[in-house]
Amino acid sequence: MGPLTDPAAHGGDPADAFDVIAPSLPGFGFSPHPGTPGMNPTAIANPFDRLMTDVLGYSRYAAQGGDFGAQITSRLGRDHGDHLIGIHLDLMGATPALDGTPLASAEEAFLAQAEHFFTAEGAYAQLQGTKPATLAAALSDSPAGLAAWIVEKFREWSDCGGDVESVFSKDELLTDITLYWLTGTITTSARLYYETMHTEGMLGRNTPVTSPRPPASPPSPGDNFTPPEEWVRRAYNLTRFTRFDDGGHFAALERPDELVTEIREFFRPLRTQPS
Repeated sequence: MGPLTDPAAHGGDPADAFDVIAPSLPGFGFSPHPGTPGMNPTAIANPFDRLMTDVLGYSRYAAQGGDFGAQITSRLGRDHGDHLIGIHLDLMGATPALDGTPLASAEEAFLAQAEHFFTAEGAYAQLQGTKPATLAAALSDSPAGLAAWIVEKFREWSDCGGDVESVFSKDELLTDITLYWLTGTITTSARLYYETMHTEGMLGRNTPVTSPRPPASPPSPGDNFTPPEEWVRRAYNLTRFTRFDDGGHFAALERPDELVTEIREFFRPLRTQPS
């Protein structure tokens, strides 16, 4: 966040400075869950937009996200595009509504990759999307179980070659685990999977982003889903598409310098566009 808020202190151009608002999702970490059904990505995007406009007073803003943040950012672009200068994603948060147009070979390969992922690695999402309270009872009772559940994802989803501590420090891993443990939010965070699966679908199916503002999607090559540019263009008004040379699912932790550079370069020409 430092390079984004104070680029001059990190060897960058002061003109690239951002005000950074980093809200935690309802039911995650520092934010309690409202305790009512329906808290899916669209339901989260709406108060996030009100936070930026009505509460903080921004007439327009930029949004960036990965994982569930990419889904929420995509909903911001879809539903609140008049407030956004653009959206930037490091994971697709919406999938196209296919209209019968033949798929490119790269798109066919991507769909096969996605199918393989859900077959080999998707049990966590299916469990959290169907029986989140049952899982949460076990994870809330055992710190060892919680650590195993979380660290396994850092190992499998990062570009670490099987050595998780070659990418993440023990302090980073324990901080993440401890945040879930002390707040008890492994219970409420799992509900987001259930709400999403039973409303919009885990991949934001058939919710193309038709915002008048241009988004970008720079997937990391080691991520769970690495769609080709042709696929992204079906769902977004794409103006920039970048592939990192390496890295996995956790771009902000694994490749922070590259991600900061990408965010700066994408939003730089959009700063001066009329609102």
